[in-house]
Amino acid sequence: MSDLRKEKLQKKDKRIVKLAVEGSHGARGKDTTFRTKDSISTVSCIDELHHDDNARIGVAIENTYQMGPDKRFSVAALTDILQDVLTSYLQEERYEVEWSQKMTKTICEVIRARVKDLLIPRYKIIILVHIGQLNGQSMQMDSRCLWDTSNDTSVSYSFKNRYLYGVATVYAIYVE
Repeated sequence: MSDLRKEKLQKKDKRIVKLAVEGSHGARGKDTTFRTKDSISTVSCIDELHHDDNARIGVAIENTYQMGPDKRFSVAALTDILQDVLTSYLQEERYEVEWSQKMTKTICEVIRARVKDLLIPRYKIIILVHIGQLNGQSMQMDSRCLWDTSNDTSVSYSFKNRYLYGVATVYAIYVE
């Protein structure tokens, strides 16, 4: 057999490695193809670009193996917080666009602080506040969530005066 023919056969039997082009999410995909005489097998994996081990130094926390909360959120307590905050901030107000943008942020922060004061650990708190002008229109709001019905809860409260309406919703989702 000639030397040229032997080199071609050796090249076929060796691994052929191809690197894919950088993906849309900033990750570099690797496609490694192995060729043998009768079969082809492919292995794919994703590596992060600019991976830096020093940037991800975290605190080592042991597992608690806790599958449920020690203390759950009280719907009555959350409703009282929402009613108190919305009533105190919106009672005598008139609707203005710039004012309502700032007020929704303020009300969210106040509600978050009051809910955090309940000191119920391991819950993620999501707060939505809507303020709108009353001009005889109707409005429907809907939400959809995937959660554990035994541990997670949500509470909503609506407030209305002659000029505006306010709706606040709190979602308390247990984090294992």
